[in-house]
Amino acid sequence: MKKTLAFLLTGIMVSSMAICGSAEESEVLHDTNGDGKLVIYGIYKSGDQTWFLNEGESAQATVEAAGGEFYYIDVQTDGQKELDAINTAIANNADGIVTCTPDQTMSQNIVDLCDEAGIPVVACDDALEDTDGNKLAPWVGISGYSIGESVGEWVCDYIEENDLAGDETVGLLMMTMDTVSSCVPRTEGEKAVLDERVPEIEEAGRLFTVDYDGTTEEGNTASAAIFTANPQITKWIVFGANEEGVVGAVRALETAGLDADSVCVGMGAYLAKDEYKKDTCMVAAPYFSDVAIGEGSVQVLFDLIDGLDVEMETAVDAVMTTPENYEEVMGDAAE
Repeated sequence: MKKTLAFLLTGIMVSSMAICGSAEESEVLHDTNGDGKLVIYGIYKSGDQTWFLNEGESAQATVEAAGGEFYYIDVQTDGQKELDAINTAIANNADGIVTCTPDQTMSQNIVDLCDEAGIPVVACDDALEDTDGNKLAPWVGISGYSIGESVGEWVCDYIEENDLAGDETVGLLMMTMDTVSSCVPRTEGEKAVLDERVPEIEEAGRLFTVDYDGTTEEGNTASAAIFTANPQITKWIVFGANEEGVVGAVRALETAGLDADSVCVGMGAYLAKDEYKKDTCMVAAPYFSDVAIGEGSVQVLFDLIDGLDVEMETAVDAVMTTPENYEEVMGDAAE
């Protein structure tokens, strides 16, 4: 069953990318080890990206509010570093772990290590799952398919409002991350809406796809190759599986001199907000709160530590933003 988290838009003032100290609280909560300390590890696959930095700060604030210590670990998309971090958490007698694994094929190994050590684990963003997609640990993330649908609806509305479906100079680029299970539903949702509302574009060979690794650099390189290979397309509508990749496409369009007549739709709005301020061709993005996921993952972990039953899936919904409404929708997160 799924539970939807409300957006948490309060400001959070904490440092990241470091071992973090405990809050000044008179009582330590959720102490499974009975050692008078609460120690939580947050292990993130791309810990230098804005999304995970914000998520980690929120998780840290939640742990410190309970009187605990939070250790933020960036494993740099390296599966072995993920296992090393898990073992470090075990050796340091952690009370719990939240993680976004860089390699979902290691899910069973990660869960087994934590089970053997008696340490609860919660997956954030990318699930810990078996080969059939069944959750092996509670997961907190975004409702990927519905968010993908919202992007598809925006794209189709834009096409219809500007009478672009029959324009042979218009092309759609859907950027995918097919090896990441949390990203696949996003593109599935996008594609389902396109198939229903503007099937003639794909039938005309003007819907292009490119897979990338989630980074801005690869998003730039992969999208630039598509733009270069298709000079007949001078107006691009680009959307993708994460925000970093779409920002890479924005830069590629600028380099190619195609940005004036093109539009890009982000995925999360945590980078789109800065593109809005610069008036680039990033003109929309669904906003879902990294703060909500950071806090939510720790709250689910606390429930596990306290022996409570928890949902296996906790999903955060999204609201579409544009340069006109993002400040109202995002609140403090728009700064």
